[in-house]
Amino acid sequence: MPDSITADPRGRPERLPRLWAAREVILFAVVILLLLAGTAAALAGATEWASAMWAGATLLGLAYSTITIAVALRRHQPSVDVIAWLALAGALLVGEPLAGAVIAVMLFTGGVLEARASARARRELTRLAAGAPRTARREGPDGVDEIPADRVVVGDRLLVGAGELVPVDGRLLDGGVFDESALSGEPLPVERRAGDDIRSGVVNAGSATRMLATETAAASTYAGVVRLVEQAQASSAPFVRIADRFALAFVPLTLLAAGLAWAISGQAVRAVAVLVVATPCPLLLAAPIAIMSGLSRAARHGVILKGGAALERLAAGRVLLFDKTGTLTRGRPVLTGVITAGDVPADEVLRLSASLDQSSAHVLAAPLVTAARDRRLALSPASGVRERHGFGIEGTVDGRPVRLGKAAWIVDGSAPDWVRRARRRAALDGSLTVFAAVDRRPAGVLLLADPLRPDAPRMMRTLRDAGIKRTVLVTGDRADIAETVGRIVGVDAVYADRDPADKLAIVQAEQATAPTIMVGDGVNDAPALAAAGVGVALAARGVTASAEAADVVLTADRVDGLADAILIARRSHRIARRAALLGMALSLAAMVPAAAGLLTPVAGAVLQEVIDVAAIGLALTVLLPGRTHTVTLPAADLAAAQQLYAQHAAIRPLVEQIRAVADDLSVTAPDLSSLRRLLDRLEGDLLPHERAEEAQLLPIVARALGGPDPTGALSRTHAEIEHQVRRLRRAAQDVGDRPEPEEVTDLRAGLYGLYAIMRLHNAQEEENAFSLMPPATVET
Repeated sequence: MPDSITADPRGRPERLPRLWAAREVILFAVVILLLLAGTAAALAGATEWASAMWAGATLLGLAYSTITIAVALRRHQPSVDVIAWLALAGALLVGEPLAGAVIAVMLFTGGVLEARASARARRELTRLAAGAPRTARREGPDGVDEIPADRVVVGDRLLVGAGELVPVDGRLLDGGVFDESALSGEPLPVERRAGDDIRSGVVNAGSATRMLATETAAASTYAGVVRLVEQAQASSAPFVRIADRFALAFVPLTLLAAGLAWAISGQAVRAVAVLVVATPCPLLLAAPIAIMSGLSRAARHGVILKGGAALERLAAGRVLLFDKTGTLTRGRPVLTGVITAGDVPADEVLRLSASLDQSSAHVLAAPLVTAARDRRLALSPASGVRERHGFGIEGTVDGRPVRLGKAAWIVDGSAPDWVRRARRRAALDGSLTVFAAVDRRPAGVLLLADPLRPDAPRMMRTLRDAGIKRTVLVTGDRADIAETVGRIVGVDAVYADRDPADKLAIVQAEQATAPTIMVGDGVNDAPALAAAGVGVALAARGVTASAEAADVVLTADRVDGLADAILIARRSHRIARRAALLGMALSLAAMVPAAAGLLTPVAGAVLQEVIDVAAIGLALTVLLPGRTHTVTLPAADLAAAQQLYAQHAAIRPLVEQIRAVADDLSVTAPDLSSLRRLLDRLEGDLLPHERAEEAQLLPIVARALGGPDPTGALSRTHAEIEHQVRRLRRAAQDVGDRPEPEEVTDLRAGLYGLYAIMRLHNAQEEENAFSLMPPATVET
């Protein structure tokens, strides 16, 4: 990183030596010393020395404002600095050096405050780049070698010691505890399991752990974040000051008032007094300080805004357009079910498949390994692993040949019933299929889907509350899947089957009606992000072309951070305008007594200092806590919620088993043994968990959200779940061992009904309860 990177709204050079970067502080100190020394000399009776020192301070301010005016003229920008220049020059001409010195102090005081606000905004960004991984420890046949991080290749096995940075993006081979605050802003350590993805730049906060590299250092998350930081710092200077928009009216009005005061009274000192009280430090500084303070607050919420202009456009947005994959959905698949051929049980199909996939860097390998770990299946090492490009992977697990991949590689001849059933379910649910063979015979199919983000529906409601008038889903996915997601999250319009050119055209059409915000995370979103009023990219799992093209980047892996970013942007912009208007209004009001001769230039300068303090103080209120969407749970509530979430995640396979048992119930030759085993598990595992949530989780949600009965719907479904399980138990007991076909049909209907209730209830819990937890502690 360079010694200093400035973000100066006056358009001065961005990369400067340390001494020049500290010029505001140095000049401020000099003019303060000259003002105090002149005052001491005046009290001692040395009036000539006093006037000389005050004049010196005035000349420093005059030179400084001359430079800023020259820069503005070169850029063809309006500038209110001309009023400060005239006030300083006028103070010297009419023999009021004390007034000029006070104006100079005022000018450089604002410069120091501006520099500090700019540094604060930069500090939240540069801390991300300060700790970039430099080395990695790679496991090899001769042991562990320390190598530069940029020499890591995909597929390397790495060891990450306690307190060390994760060097590249990868997948964990062992579980561990990590500090992810540098990327997500979440201060609490996060526990990650074997098979979970891990991002470069996070710190191993536990014991040593092993990982498999899935990206090179240059393509990993942290390197991308560093690039984003550099972009954000570069684009934040210069940005158009809100004050400059008032300059075209304010400057002529001030000059007219000063000219009239001089012409009517015949006293130039009155014109100088008018110029002194109109010196526009509040306009010059209050608005930029508010904007940069907003950048700082947004960065603390895991949002990188590429400059003040991006913040202003985000605040102005009224139409919000979303991509689906990775934005409203997780962007990575999870296991939703296992359909077997009948010979190998579902858990064994998953265990063998995950054991084989442990050594694969394929995108579908991690979900299978994670699902097996969730079900507490004991994975075995695989030998003779070989990947066949375009087909799949094969190897030996526990002495049994295992093969995973496409159906054509697994199933010969015409598709049997279980394959047709799997394909029909995958088509209806929009799932991916991975076929498995064990002992060289088809064993089953694993279904994977990209789930909806649990925080997405709540975020949509919050966005409307924040002032978003229209929401649009734009995706390249199938219409039926897009419509389903759109209905669940509550968007106003859905455009499906759209390529990048179509997305660009939709953004341009919406932009013609109202300011737009486009949210995406893929390479195909980059043109639309660049064309929107403001582009927002999710970069929690890596920085792609979308993040490079965007104006706003969310580094935490939750989309509801966008609602917070909009609230922060609007509040910052609102306060910036108020601060500028307050300063201008007070200055205009002070011109009247100054023009009437009731204020001397010195008194006017002191009054202007009071106006400065008021306007800049208002601008700094941006740093005070404001309304945001984020809910912070107390430590005890968070610990209880995390424990319940772990149980909630462990129950998911049991919920899917409800559907599998219903599918397998045959009307012609019913076998109720699997149903009875399922009911035993529902009564032994599911119902105690639901009761624990009723007693512990719902009070936590009620305290966090407040309002009238925020947990009524969840409590009602808890009761309905227990009722349906009890009803199924009675029905299974009543039918005996030889049920009639209509009795089997009733049992299947009851199972499907319970499955539907459980899916809805779990989705409601994840949206309204578990989404309140920090994002790193919740995975769907």
